Amino acid sequence: MNSRSLTFNVFRHNPRDAASQPRVVQYQLEETPGMTLFIALTRIRETLDPGLNFDFVCRAGICGSCAMVINGRPGLACRTLTAELPADIRLFPLPGFELIADLSVNTGKWMRGMSERLQAWLHPRETADIDALEARMEPDLAEAIYELDRCIECGCCVAGCGTAQMRPDFVGAVGMNKIARFRLDPRDARSDAEFFDLVGDDSGIFGCMSLLGCHDVCPKALPLQTQIAYLRRGMARQGWSAKPAS
Repeated sequence: MNSRSLTFNVFRHNPRDAASQPRVVQYQLEETPGMTLFIALTRIRETLDPGLNFDFVCRAGICGSCAMVINGRPGLACRTLTAELPADIRLFPLPGFELIADLSVNTGKWMRGMSERLQAWLHPRETADIDALEARMEPDLAEAIYELDRCIECGCCVAGCGTAQMRPDFVGAVGMNKIARFRLDPRDARSDAEFFDLVGDDSGIFGCMSLLGCHDVCPKALPLQTQIAYLRRGMARQGWSAKPAS
């Protein structure tokens, strides 16, 4: 099998360099068996352009650091095989996040702000001790919580969301997934009303246009739109209405 010659059209820009202008730079590589975008970008940086910026940590689809827009679709560079793509490949940074340089964006800053706003951590009951926190759960419940805990905060769902691109305050599917996760957890002391108050406006539940972008691009195939629908149904059952816009 003959290898292909691949053309990588890569967005380049360093916002901290006054002389830098947004541009697309082309690189040529010969495809090798099992090549991923992470491998290709590493080779470009090692052999063609040592100044190319992109992020990676685990190389196993767990950390979410290497998320980028791949031929118009958010995805993980380390889990995307070049063999699954045409020979002409376009790579851009995720929209909706602060640009660090080239393909590197600051998802951590956005995720921390969202988590602090939603208080996305366990709020144990006052009487809870270690034994209570580590009490056994029914397997089905534990599995449901684990399923939502698989989110790697890569930012793909935010980049693929129309509302997130129009509303900087939108918590996105990742934020509502966190609310759904802690709402399921019997160790959390918060009531449904407290959870709904965190996302019961246009920056949360009522901002979602149900375009399924988050659902379609999640690299972990999480049921994001399903969880948003569950939250909406729970709010409807309790007669909850949207909070007025601030």
